[in-house]
Amino acid sequence: MANKENTSQNSQEPRESQKSQEPHTEEDNRTAARRPRPMEVLREARAQFGELTGLTAESVTTFEQTEDGWSLEVEVLELARVPDTMSLMASYLVELDPEGQLTGYRRLRRYERGRADAHRSGGR
Repeated sequence: MANKENTSQNSQEPRESQKSQEPHTEEDNRTAARRPRPMEVLREARAQFGELTGLTAESVTTFEQTEDGWSLEVEVLELARVPDTMSLMASYLVELDPEGQLTGYRRLRRYERGRADAHRSGGR
């Protein structure tokens, strides 16, 4: 029976150390509970953007957390053409609040799929 007591005491030790890592106030608990993970934010941003615009995000080229929430740049197909390299693509800036709800978007540029960005030279 001494073994069982040691086992139950040992199994309680990790729980105590886990408690010290958890938020300490109810406000901390609420904040931690509603703060989405980055992948959740990305998925939700793509879904919300698509629902609002009718466009499907082909890729996300930038993604960052900001003071006001989240910011990402999304690449979409705006106009399909043949050959595909002549299709019109667009880059949109999408902004979200800290909970991951879309607060705004705007088109940054349009370009043909087959075109590379203009290469800028520092000295000119």
